[in-house]
Amino acid sequence: MPEFKRLSIEDIQSVSRLEKETFGKEAWTEKDYLEVLGLSYAYYLVAYDGDTLLGSCGLRNMCGDGEITNVMIAPEARRKGIAYSMLTELMERTREIGVKNYTLEVRSKNDPAIALYKKLGFKEEGKRPHFYTEPEDDAIIMWIRQ
Repeated sequence: MPEFKRLSIEDIQSVSRLEKETFGKEAWTEKDYLEVLGLSYAYYLVAYDGDTLLGSCGLRNMCGDGEITNVMIAPEARRKGIAYSMLTELMERTREIGVKNYTLEVRSKNDPAIALYKKLGFKEEGKRPHFYTEPEDDAIIMWIRQ
């Protein structure tokens, strides 16, 4: 079972490297992660197996609506239930700070992620045409509402 902890400055280099591997040109930089550490309304989580980073995710608490961002799992750790556990942990922790509803955007062609989010209880509520680039894709907007 992975260990989950809140993102800290010590994690930034590894997380931004995984971000670049996962999202390519759309990836956040180390600077982006350093900025998010200073936001009182942001909560980012990392998953480790010993010293090995397995994944990361986070959210921004917008008046009780948690916008989930940057969900990523290292390629060798995928399809092992880590993303499910990590997101469950993120939602449990952020309920304690006032998040009631959760939303996210996912590529319309990312069937494994969509299946994961549905398993967590998310429902499709909208679409943003041509939201993603390289490759171009629509974003599916999903919610869990209280």
